[in-house]
This record gives sequence, structure tokens and C-alpha cells, in this order.
Amino acid sequence: MKKITSMLFLFVAAILVLTSCGEEETPDSQVSISGIPPTATIDAGATLGPVIAQITAPDGLASLTVRKDGATLDTENFNGATSASYEFSYTAVAADAGNNVVFEFEAVDSDGSRATVTHVLTVREAETTVRVTTNIEGEVTWTADKTYILGGRIFVVDGGKLTIEAGTIIKGEAGSGSNATALVVARGGQIFANGTAEAPIIFTSIADEIEAGMIASPNLDADISGLWGGLIVLGRAPSSFAGDVSEVQIEGIPPSDTNGRYGGNIADDNSGVIRYISIRHGGANIGEGNEINGLTLGAVGSGTVVENVEVIGNQDDGIEWFGGTVNVKNAIVWNSGDDALDTDQAWSGTMDNFIIISGSETDHALEIDGPEGSFNAAHTLRNGTIVGHPAAEMGDFRDGARGTFENLYFIGFPDPVTSTGRGDLSISGDASLANLASGVLLFNNIETTLATGVPLNLAFRNGVDSKVTAVAANQNTVGANKAVFAGWSWTAVAGNLDDLK
Repeated sequence: MKKITSMLFLFVAAILVLTSCGEEETPDSQVSISGIPPTATIDAGATLGPVIAQITAPDGLASLTVRKDGATLDTENFNGATSASYEFSYTAVAADAGNNVVFEFEAVDSDGSRATVTHVLTVREAETTVRVTTNIEGEVTWTADKTYILGGRIFVVDGGKLTIEAGTIIKGEAGSGSNATALVVARGGQIFANGTAEAPIIFTSIADEIEAGMIASPNLDADISGLWGGLIVLGRAPSSFAGDVSEVQIEGIPPSDTNGRYGGNIADDNSGVIRYISIRHGGANIGEGNEINGLTLGAVGSGTVVENVEVIGNQDDGIEWFGGTVNVKNAIVWNSGDDALDTDQAWSGTMDNFIIISGSETDHALEIDGPEGSFNAAHTLRNGTIVGHPAAEMGDFRDGARGTFENLYFIGFPDPVTSTGRGDLSISGDASLANLASGVLLFNNIETTLATGVPLNLAFRNGVDSKVTAVAANQNTVGANKAVFAGWSWTAVAGNLDDLK
């Protein structure tokens, strides 16, 4: 039996040798593919590649076929070339998430010989939340398919450019004092927040459960404030500072942080584009009586575009200008905690077309301050509808206030006599009164609907009443064009503009 077994083994071995010799004569091994990594891992929505496959076939390359999970993606013909390269890229779709995708690259030569290389691509679930903890340097884009969480005070530093896609949601973590969260565009930095009426960019609190495509918050009321900081933009445009210094520190940023400096002499300084954005639930306290505004514009230049802006439920001012030359068009402020619009340090731009909806915490709808140094410049507010609240005053023009205020409509303010001085518009201080007398502080085409029995000169003090006409509710001929806020602003969606003309 041992002899028979040995002979059988020799017979089988001979067959194997002959078979092996036959395979060596077949040119399969002469076709080769290199450059394709065996594995890779990407997120859904990300792209693999480009990967460059190098193919050789001494007998002439006929074709390369690429398959995904067995299905043909592409076939490339090479017409007998002995070597060739093939560039491959693949963008993982949502259906790939959580799976291993298998790609086969099969090369065939003119004799029918072939070589196959397999690549396994692991596709992770797409990252939908990004926590931002470092400053923005270089060019960075925030995309609408993700929610960005501000984990602190984040600066777009000098030379940095932050682009925010339409429809993106940015949320600030809770914090106060030095831990207050905010997005700050420093001097020399730029922001390109280009929202649209169909897809506004929303800045809000991490407590807000709002998701992409929503306008109203599903869980936070519009009067909730102080949950995070706000948006601050700083530039190098002319401003008027005490002592005629060239630059100062913006309020809301600790003095130790030099990224908070603003001021200069570049009138057309360009900090980027802010368009169709809504800022909500901000105004975190960084110190006693020192909160962050919804939108702060410090020495921002006229090269910057700011239009279609909404601020809701901010613990401090809605929008505040500190000098600068920037123009703002189409703004709405609802439920500000201090002043809706506040101007300081000789801002010399124009606010055109705005609506204020005062809330229970609103102090002044308008707080207008004069220059602090010897540099004098004035701004213009025009085409505004200003809706009051029993707790609010129309405005305070003080400290040498100057500028032009025209085509404004005031409605809904209380009787100053029965509301302990609320509900009026006053000119404070000798310097402001002198500017009013000389026309440096100018009011034109002001209309109002007052509480029953309130005379014009009690609501509009210091002679301003001579520029004011009383009209029936919403029979005004001046004021804002509310149509530009329809659809994209929470204020409009909540119905707060329905009764306005």
C-alpha cells in the first residue's frame, strides 16, 4: 500500500508541475495595476481621490472596467497601449453612509489576459455638528449641511476670511464673563455671510432646537435673552474717540484681548458681506452692566455690505454702531433688552428701511449719542417704523447728538404722564439742543399715532413736535417697507408685521 500511495503522490505532483508550466505560458501575470490603495475611509458627502491608477500590459491594453459593488461605473478603452493611467474619484452619497463600498478595477489586454485590484471604501455617517474652538485663520467655509457650535469667543483674525453658506445655523454655547461666546471679525478679517430670503443664516443659542429650513424656534420664546454673546464686526474706519486717540477696545471684549481693538482712517474699509442673517437670544453679560449687543459694528467701513438683518431677544442693544462709515439697509429689531438702535462715536453711515418692535425690556427704541472726540460726523436714519411698548421710550438724543432722522413712524408708545416718563422722545443736554437749533440735528417727515389724549409736545419734546404729524393708527405715509422682511424673518413669520402698513 505504501508503494501505491507513493506512486499516486508522484502522479499528482507531475500534474501540478504541468499545470504550473501552463499558467506561466498564459500572459495574465503581465497585466498589472498599481496606485490603487486597498482601503480608505471618508464621510458621507466627501470625495475619495483623485486616485491615479497606473496600468501596464506589454501585449497591449484593451480596456479598464471600474465596478462599484459589482455594478459597472465606467469602462475605458485604450486601443493597445502598453501603459496608461486612469484618474478615479468618487463622492460618497447618503446611501453609502455606514457601509463598506467595494470597488473593482479590472484591466484586460489584447490577448484577454486580465488583472483585478480591489479597493474597500469605508463611508462614515456625515458629521452634522462642528464645535468651533479656535480662531479663523486663512480661508474657511461653514456649510449649510452642518451646524456650527461656538465653543468660546471666536475671532476671524487679521487676514482671515470666513464664508458662511446660505441656510447655515450657528449656535453659541452658554457662558458669561470671559467665557461668553461670540463671533468676532477683527480688524483686517472678513466675513462673507451670504444668506438669502429662501435660506437665511441664523445665529442663535445652543439651547435652540431649530434645524435647517426652520424660521421660528421650536422651543425658545422670542423674548429669551442672554444665552450667548453675539456678532461683532470691527474695522479701521474713522471714529470719534475721547482724547482723540486713534483706536480703542470694543465693549463686550475684555481689554486683555487685542483682537478687540477698532478704529483707523480707512473710510472704505471692507469687512465683507452680511446679508439675510437673523441673530437671536444673545447679549451674554461679560461684567457688571456690560453685555454684548446683537450686532456690534465698530469702525466698520463703507466697503462692507450689511443688509437684511434681524436681531431678536438680545439682552443688550439690538444693533449698535461705534463710529465707522458702514451703511445698513433693511434691518429689524424685536425685543431688545436695552436700546433697539444705538449710535455712538460719530458713525457717519445711513440706516435705510428698518422696523423696531419694542419689548418689555426695551429701554429706548433709539439712543443717539454724539461724538466723543474732536472728529465730528453725522449719520442718517430714514424710512423706519418704530412700534412701542408700555415699558419703552421712543428715543433719547444726547451728548451732542447729530444727524438726520426722516420718514419715521412711531406707534404704540405709552402716555408719558401715566408711565413715569416712558413713551417720549427727548433731546438731552445743551450740546444736543444747540445742534437741534442749528440744524445739525435734523428731523423731517415724522408721523405718529399717540395714546389717546396725549399732545404732540408731550411725546416729542424740546420743539421736535413741530416736525411731527399725528395720524390714525397705521394710516401713515412714511415708515418702512415691510415686504422686504416677509418669509425669512422670524418677526414677520410670527405675525408681528401683519397690522403694519
